[in-house]
Amino acid sequence: MDRWILQFCHGYDGPFMDCARQYAVLFEDTPYKVCTVYLTGTPDPAVVAGSASDEVVFLDYSSAQIRGLKLAAIRDLRKIVASRDFDLCIAHRFKPIYITLLASKLPVIGVHHAFGDYQRRSRRLFTHIFRQRLMLLGVSNAVRDDIRRCLPAWPAERIATLHNRIDISAVQAGQLSRSTARAQLGLPEEAWIVGNVGRLHPDKDQATLIKGFAQALPKLPTNSLLVILGQGRLESELRALAGKLGVAASVRFLGQVPQARNYFRAFDLFALSSDHEPFGMVLLEAMAAGVPIVCTDCGGAKEIVSDPKMRFPLGQQHALAELLIDTSRKPQEHGQPPAELSKKFSDQSAKNTFNQLTRQFLNAGDPQ
Repeated sequence: MDRWILQFCHGYDGPFMDCARQYAVLFEDTPYKVCTVYLTGTPDPAVVAGSASDEVVFLDYSSAQIRGLKLAAIRDLRKIVASRDFDLCIAHRFKPIYITLLASKLPVIGVHHAFGDYQRRSRRLFTHIFRQRLMLLGVSNAVRDDIRRCLPAWPAERIATLHNRIDISAVQAGQLSRSTARAQLGLPEEAWIVGNVGRLHPDKDQATLIKGFAQALPKLPTNSLLVILGQGRLESELRALAGKLGVAASVRFLGQVPQARNYFRAFDLFALSSDHEPFGMVLLEAMAAGVPIVCTDCGGAKEIVSDPKMRFPLGQQHALAELLIDTSRKPQEHGQPPAELSKKFSDQSAKNTFNQLTRQFLNAGDPQ
């Protein structure tokens, strides 16, 4: 009889389809098959292909339908659990954790991708009730430590880190050359380009990035540009800021670009100014492209960019400007990805860590 792993995801929007892939491939070359279930989202063949699972199920709930007690979703998942021999569930985000614990008796590894998931007292009480068969993972040490602060009675080994990662060869295979990427984005071949990819949202703090770029611009190479890929509610405000600072002609807002990671080689430098970044997948994608990176010294970003000389304090436009100037004066050829990318943030490195964590969890008792 086949042995199965249940993977239960809130949805497949944004980075979460790849998160499902990341955990499904952990079971390649093992006796297990993986069934990935999406709580929200309509059936999509591209998601089936991208989930790297033996079976994909779409429950197709709307956000409104999974408010409150989620009784229908619990019934649906209970039927799935009864349909085959599952040994373990990996549940991404709190709602899937909640539903799985109520719908089954499976041991559950809950994966958390954001800060603040256990600030609510009701969630802390719920997880305490089911603590005997629950282990929690953060996608970074920063997320892990946030959970530990909220659940201080839990043993440290039951709240651990498994970093997000990428399929390095697959990401690199899709990345365009410098010239091709610039041509497709409508960027000049001769410019020195600082790139940023992300929602135009306060958490991403592109305002500090624009201010730092404006301050550095007089000392940057001729024809320097700041290029921002992404859309969001702050676009008009950020455009106005660039105009106010007199750098509107040097700041390009390119909007939402499908498969943005394929264009990273268009940049001479990638800059992340986020003030609330649980991890930062874009940093791994920039590393895979061999592009130098500067980022804020906070959240999960500093776990990826280990060189403190390439980080700046949150919101400090002056420190960012100095980093931009300093980096612009270094040789500009794209290099090979740093060794830490494959050592810490590859599927193979994650598999070794996950196997160890899983053995400890399944052999442990009740965390009093």
